[in-house]
Amino acid sequence: MSGWEDLDNSDQTEDRREVTQKREDLMRLCLRVFGSEDGQKLLEWLREIYVDVPVAVPGTDPSHAFFAEGQRNVVRDLIARINQARKL
Repeated sequence: MSGWEDLDNSDQTEDRREVTQKREDLMRLCLRVFGSEDGQKLLEWLREIYVDVPVAVPGTDPSHAFFAEGQRNVVRDLIARINQARKL
């Protein structure tokens, strides 16, 4: 590489397009899976079990809060991808 010009090449642009396409495909997949009546029921159950509960419970090991927050993040990520797919 000889300078900044080398950073602006068509391969990187193609890579960005591919990453964007994969991200959008995943969003659409989440919407298809959870967009049905059964999918909505499953998503609601996941929300009730993992999101709408306290993360830290007095008397439990503090590491439980980290684990519970990880579970919540998975469900929230699914919900965010579904909402993003609806805007595509």
